Amino acid sequence: MASGIVVKSEKPQVVEMSQPDMQERYNPFTGKRIVDGLDDPVPAAARLGLEPPRFCPDCGRRMIVQVSPDGWWAKCSRHGVTESTDPDRR
Repeated sequence: MASGIVVKSEKPQVVEMSQPDMQERYNPFTGKRIVDGLDDPVPAAARLGLEPPRFCPDCGRRMIVQVSPDGWWAKCSRHGVTESTDPDRR
């Protein structure tokens, strides 16, 4: 026999979370966030174009990097693949 208690289900409250700053950039060789006015030195090999990026410039995550005799590619789990043959990398 029912006790006459009615349970009312409430809708979950929607909590708005702040979006990450889309202008935030990271050093692709050190993974550190780029801050205006703070000097983040680039390694000499990277300056000479001998070192592929190891960190995603969009999120700072470590990337999977494959180096071959004719170039390299780097893959971020969130932002996809970047290749040394990309026109914007030259």
